Order: sequence, then C-alpha cells, then structure tokens
Amino acid sequence: MAPSSSTTPRPGWAPLVAVCLGTFMLLVDVSIVNVALPRMALDLDASFAGLQWVVDVYALALAALLLLVGSLSDVVGRRTTYLAGLGVFVAASLACGLAPSQGVLVTARAVQGIGAAGMFATTIALINAAYTGRARGAAFGIWGATNGAAAAAGPIVGGLLTQGLSWRWVFFVNVPIGLIAIAVSRRALSEPPRGGARRRIDWAGGAAFTVAAATATAALVRANEEGWTSATTLGLLGIGAVALASFLVIEARSPAPLLELSLLRRGPLAGVLVAALLYSAAAFSALIYASIWLQTVLGLSAIAAGLVTLPLSGLAFVVAAGAGRLLHDVAPRVVLGGGLALIGAGNLVQIGLGGGSGSARLLAGLAVVGIGVGAMSPILASAAMGAVPQERTGMAAGAVNTARQLGFALGIAVFGAVFSSSIAGRMATDAHTVASGGAQGVVAHAPDTARGRLDAAIHDAVASALGTTFLVAGLVGLLGAGLVLAMMRERRPAAAAEESFAT
Repeated sequence: MAPSSSTTPRPGWAPLVAVCLGTFMLLVDVSIVNVALPRMALDLDASFAGLQWVVDVYALALAALLLLVGSLSDVVGRRTTYLAGLGVFVAASLACGLAPSQGVLVTARAVQGIGAAGMFATTIALINAAYTGRARGAAFGIWGATNGAAAAAGPIVGGLLTQGLSWRWVFFVNVPIGLIAIAVSRRALSEPPRGGARRRIDWAGGAAFTVAAATATAALVRANEEGWTSATTLGLLGIGAVALASFLVIEARSPAPLLELSLLRRGPLAGVLVAALLYSAAAFSALIYASIWLQTVLGLSAIAAGLVTLPLSGLAFVVAAGAGRLLHDVAPRVVLGGGLALIGAGNLVQIGLGGGSGSARLLAGLAVVGIGVGAMSPILASAAMGAVPQERTGMAAGAVNTARQLGFALGIAVFGAVFSSSIAGRMATDAHTVASGGAQGVVAHAPDTARGRLDAAIHDAVASALGTTFLVAGLVGLLGAGLVLAMMRERRPAAAAEESFAT
C-alpha cells in the first residue's frame, strides 16, 4: 500500500470498509425490494407496471447518471461526490419508507438512484487512489466480492425485514447504515489527486443519454399494458432512438465527452461493456418474477422466498473472493465469456417448472448462475480499465458500471413483458392482477365451486410464464457469451499497428 500523501500514514483497510459499506448498500437496494413487492402491491394498491417501476426507476436513475456524475466528480472531487451521494441516498431511503402511495415511492426511488450514482461513480477511483500493488489487487477482489454478493443477497435481507417488520424497513434500514458509512467515509477517505486542468462537464451528452435510457425503458414497461404498436410505445421508442443518435453525435464532437467513442474501436472495451450489460440482465432481472411466483402462487413466506436465492448469493461471494487470485492468468475474454455461458446455462436449468413445482428446481440453476456471477464480477472492472490508456481508466470504469445497471433496468422491462404476456396467453381474465402478485386475491374472490380449477390454472400459467422468462434469460446469457468471445478476440499485431498509426 502507498500512503495517500507523504505526510499521512498508510490507509489500512478503513478506506475499503468505507467504500464497500456504500457499495453493498446501494447494490443491495437494487434487489432488496424483490420479495417485498407483493406486500407493497397490497398496501399501496400498485399495478404490475407500478411494481416494475419501483424496481426499475432506481436502476435506471443509477445507470443513466453514472457517466455524468463521474464526469462531475472530476471537477468537484471524488470524495465530495461520494459523500454527497451517501447523503442523498440516506434521505431518499427515509422518504421511500414513509411513502403513502405508489407515486411517492417511485419518485423517492428515483432520487435514491441519483444518490447511488454519486456513490457508485466514485468507488473505483477512491480504491485506486488508496491502494497500490498487491494491496490494490486484494482491495479490488474484496470490492468485487461485495458487488457479486450484494445484488443477490438483497432478496434474503428483504425477506427478513419484510416478514419480521414491514416492507418499509427495506428502506428504513439504510438510514442507520448510511449514517455509519458517512461517518467512516469522512474519517477514512482522502481526496484523490485530480491532476491537470479540470475537465469540462458534458451536460448535453449526459442529458441525451439519460433521455435515451429512460424512454427506452418506459416504452418496454408501457408495452405490457398498451401494446407494442400503441402510439405511446412507438412514440417513446422513437424519442429514445433520436436521443441515442444525438448522444453519439454529441460524444463524437465534444472536447470533453462522457465516453470517447474511439475507445470502443480500440481493443476489447466494447466487448467488456456488452458483457456487463448482458451479465446483469441475464443473472438478476428475472428474480423479481420468481419472487412473485414463490410468494403469491406457492405461498412461501418472504423469508423463505429470499432464502431461495442463497445458492446464488453464497456462491457468488465465495467465487468472487477467489476469482482475482485464481483467474489472474486467464484471459478476460475467457472469464467473461465463460461466466455468461454459466449464467445462461443456469437459467436454462430452471425452464422445466410445472404447475405443482416447488422451489427446488430453482436451487440448482441459481447455484450455476452464482458461479458465473462470482467469476465475472471482479473481472469486469479490471478488464475495462485494462482495455484503455491509463488516463481513461475512470471513464472506462464509469462505462462498465453504467452498462451493468442499464442491463438490469432493461432486463426487468424485457422479462416483465415476457412474463406478463405469457400469463395473459394462458388466462382470459385477471392476468395483470396475477402477474402483479394478486393471485391469492383472485382465487379468494372466485365462487367456491371454481376455486380449485382457478388455483390450478394460476399455478400452471405463472409457472409456465416463469419458465419462459428463464428461457429468454438463458438465451441472453448464451448469446452474450458468443458475442463477448468474438468481440474480445485479440487482434493481429499488424492490424493493431495499422489502426494505431491511423489514429
């Protein structure tokens, strides 16, 4: 380890604790609400689209703002940005817990995502500045393990809090933990040197990217209720396409772009970003629909439903903790491609769900997914930074984190469309109610003579829909594996030299 300056002592592990506290908290909140959704739906009278937005708006705000906030942190300072993000996150968590309606909850979740962006955009730079050599490698390994385990541990923590206290406590718990993280961070973190002239902030590029991500996700969510050919869906898709094209034009001409497009043409960075996008979509996005099935159809408690994900979270943590050391000499393309293949295979294991199935079939598949998640998680950041020049490592880190969160947000929307439409194809009525966690209410309000048949039909429809969702997730993982292996293939020296000369 290296001291942060010539007059300060070695940092020890306090900076890593400060960063990992914030990272774990913000990533747990991506999935902690999964098992709480059925209770939220009852208390707040939420629709299926409303449930999607409770999860999706957080991931979307986090993904859409990471690049912009990362650029802003270059100007105002990484430590300052991290602490500000923590403060916003804690305040928004309190607002989420107190929310009296679906609209207030969704709005507070969006603000929570803004705070999370301030935290997540600066974590890699803070660790990179605090440690060197072997200590830096160990620090990134622990940080990667935290990443790999946090998203999958969310349902377990959420189940314990929802059943033991209330769904509101999945948000209230962030307040004391966040205050501790702020106190530790203020003492342990020092401001990394920025060096050189301060960068200009690409506000136009940030706005265009945010609009593109938001409208694309909104279109996928609205398509469930209004159809793919509705004016609203097509209009949102059109706006998203124009915003994306504008972002590419702005970045190509900006003197201080959020993402230098030339980096995507050099080396394997484009492949790493594809891996990050599809990794989050295939590994985590279908879990919220599995939670709805486990609780509202099979009747599991919130705790039991959360514990079903234990094979994923446990193996992800164990594998990630050792991945940096064991896979150090393995080419990143092999680790990332192989990890996506495992994630895809694990999802395919789960497609045989039947109307009378319990949760047992999920466990083996989630274990395979967990191995893939653990292998990929610590490699994504290091592969991104290793794919660009040293002076662009912050940009690469921000881009890969953006891809991860955007993949989760888009995955929820896409798999939600698959899940909902599959149920609608098997049930003439009440499909949206069942999809949003109201299966038990639908059965309870049916005539006594029809309840048995209706309950069996719901079991069959939801299990089949979930199997279809896992099938799509599995194909996404396998397709991603092939794309990553192809895109990250080492170029011939002559081609690389020719491109370098041309640029």
